Amino acid sequence: MKYISTRDKSKEFDFKQVFLKGLADDGGLFIPKNLKKFSENEINEFSNLSYTELANRIIAPFVDDFISGKNLEELINKSYSTFRENNVVKLIDVGDRKVLELFHGPTLAFKDVAMQLLGNFYEYYLSKEEDKINIVVATSGDTGAAAIEAIRGKRNINIFVLHPHNRVSPVQRKIMTTVKDDNVHNIAINGNFDDCQNLVKSMFADLNYAKSIKMSGVNSINWARIIAQSVYYFYSYYLVNNNNKGPVNFSVPTGNFGDVYAGYLAKKMGLPMGKLIVATNQNDILHRAISLGQYYSEKVQETNSPSMDIQIASNFERLIFDLNNQDDQETRKIMEKIKTEKKFDLDESKLNKIRENFLSSSANEQKVISLIKAVYEKYKEILDPHTAIGYGGFDDVKLDGTNIVLSTAHPCKFPDAIFNAINIKPDLPDELKYISKEKENFDLLDNDIDIVKQHIKEKIQ
Repeated sequence: MKYISTRDKSKEFDFKQVFLKGLADDGGLFIPKNLKKFSENEINEFSNLSYTELANRIIAPFVDDFISGKNLEELINKSYSTFRENNVVKLIDVGDRKVLELFHGPTLAFKDVAMQLLGNFYEYYLSKEEDKINIVVATSGDTGAAAIEAIRGKRNINIFVLHPHNRVSPVQRKIMTTVKDDNVHNIAINGNFDDCQNLVKSMFADLNYAKSIKMSGVNSINWARIIAQSVYYFYSYYLVNNNNKGPVNFSVPTGNFGDVYAGYLAKKMGLPMGKLIVATNQNDILHRAISLGQYYSEKVQETNSPSMDIQIASNFERLIFDLNNQDDQETRKIMEKIKTEKKFDLDESKLNKIRENFLSSSANEQKVISLIKAVYEKYKEILDPHTAIGYGGFDDVKLDGTNIVLSTAHPCKFPDAIFNAINIKPDLPDELKYISKEKENFDLLDNDIDIVKQHIKEKIQ
C-alpha cells in the first residue's frame, strides 16, 4: 500500500516512511493512496477470529511492504502479550449500553493498544538497520505514558515526552516520570497541551533540525496508531452483532480526533457500523464544528478530563481532506487559515457529509461529575471522567440499535475526579502501586522552541 500527504498528493510514501516520519515534511498527514476495502464475505469471516488474529488480518494490507506473514503475526502477539485481558479488550453491560474497556494494557489507557505495536515496529526496523532514532512526543496525559512503556529500554532509540506542567493528573504524570531507563526523557512545559503539541510540530517543521536528530513521532497523527485502533471497532462489533438488533453505534471520548477517526476508518474499510458520536468535554471545538459548523479555537480550559483539554484537533485534517474530495491544495489552504486565523467555517454541504457518519455531544465539569455519580449509584460501575463523557453522549444523542461507549482509561488514573463524584478513591492495580513511592525525574522548561530544541540536542549528545 502506498501513502500520500493530505497537503501534497504528488509524492508517494511506503509504510516505513509513514510510521518513522509521523508527519509529512509539508506539514500534512499521511493517508493511504488507495484504501483497502474488505468484501462482505471477508467481513463475515472475521467474526470468528481472536483479537490478535483479527488485528493481523486488518493491519496486514497497510504494512505489507514493511513486515508481513509470520513476522507480523509474531510482532502482534508480542505486542498484546502484556495485556491483562486475553483478548486485549473487555465488553461489559452498563445499563442500556455496552462499555468497551480499552485500558487493560500496561499503562491503563487505550493508547497502549496502538503504542505497544508501534514500539515493536521500531524495534523490528532497528534490528535490520544501522540507525538511531529520537522520538519526540507531546502528551495530555496518557500518550506519553503509553509511548514510554513501549519504547523504554530499547536499543538505539530515545524518547522525549513533553507534558504540560501541573496539567495532567498525578497518576498520569508518575507513570511517566518514575521510569528509570536511560533512553527515557520527560520534559514538563510551562503551558498547556496545545503549547506542547505546537512545540513538537515546530520541530518537525524545521526539517534541518528534525533530520539532524533523526526525529520520529508517535502522537495520534501517526498512521500506525490509527490502523491499530481501528481493530477494536471490528472486534467489539462482532461481540454484539450476533443479535442483529439494529445498527451498532459508538460514542468516543475525543480530544485530538484520532480515536474516533479510527472508527471512521473501520467504516470506510467496510465495517457496517452505524454512527460515531464525537463526545467532548467543555473544550468542545469538535462539538461546535459538527453541530454548528464553527471550527473556532478558543482558550484551553483545564478540566477533570485532562486528556481532552485540547482546542486544535490534529487528526481533523484527515476528515477535512475527505470533505474536500481529497483536494490536497484546498486542504493546505484550509489548514493555513486555521493556523493563522484559528477558525474555519464548514458550509451546510460539508456538515451534511460529516453527519452521515458523525454526531457530537459535550459535557462540562459539573455534568461529568454527575454522570460518574449517576452510573455508580445505579450500576455500581466506576467510569473515569473521559469514559463518563462518552457514556453521556448517548443521553444527548438518541440512537436506535446497540450503543457502545469506548472506555479509554482506568478510573484510578483520575482519583480526584472520582472522589469528588462518589467519595471513593479507586486503587491502582497491584503492578503499578510502586509509583506512589518512586522518585520522579523530569526537566521543567519554558514554552520556548529554542530552549526545548537545545535541551533535546544536549541530552542526545
